[in-house]
Amino acid sequence: MMADVFTVMWKDLKEIARAAGGARRGAWSLLIFLGAFGVFMPLQFGREWVESPATLLYWAWVPLFMVSSSVADSFAGERERHTLETLLASRLSDRAILFGKFGAAIGYGWGLTMVSLILGLVTVNVAHGRGQLLLYPAPIFISLIVLTLLASALAASIGVLVSLRAPTVQSAAQRLSLGIMLIVFAPILLSWIAPIEWRVRIGQALQAADFTGISIAAAVVLIVLNAVLLAATLARFQRARLILD
Repeated sequence: MMADVFTVMWKDLKEIARAAGGARRGAWSLLIFLGAFGVFMPLQFGREWVESPATLLYWAWVPLFMVSSSVADSFAGERERHTLETLLASRLSDRAILFGKFGAAIGYGWGLTMVSLILGLVTVNVAHGRGQLLLYPAPIFISLIVLTLLASALAASIGVLVSLRAPTVQSAAQRLSLGIMLIVFAPILLSWIAPIEWRVRIGQALQAADFTGISIAAAVVLIVLNAVLLAATLARFQRARLILD
């Protein structure tokens, strides 16, 4: 089964590269992204980019947008290119198809996030190291790896669910962008409309909480959400219905 999963992943990664507008345009898009999160922002924040736990707030939403930009094509793109029937009629199992598409989207978004993370570390050391080797503290580094991976999986799960029924890539991308924006900005909006007493209590609780405890709690929430969405995707993936659509 793993060989089939990697076959689907490789095919989808090539489609993602093609959807980016060709080698030249895709390269420029990647350079802009890496320049922003691997060079510009680390230069602006300096040592805090490596040492402060607040770094998690900047990285948390990056994989959501990176994955959502590619996963909309997973099934809607196949439908537009009239290749969905061929894929579904192949010997590949349902889970190989689904996990292959999940893997491609996660690999693309999370992979770029990790490259940016390492590039940012190099940038901070070159610009602000002053002869000292700066490294992410172990709790922050582990949290960055785990939480961005889980966030990538969350975006991939939502994206595949949306793309399964979307008639076009454009409609899937629009619905997915709206969903991701709600996830990212809903906490901010809720904090604005919440009573001042609630905000004070939440702020005090966060200040008193242990960073490791917050990271573990966030990871547990993301794992539960991913499990629920994955179960929903497996239940919704009906091969015969998709062929008829």
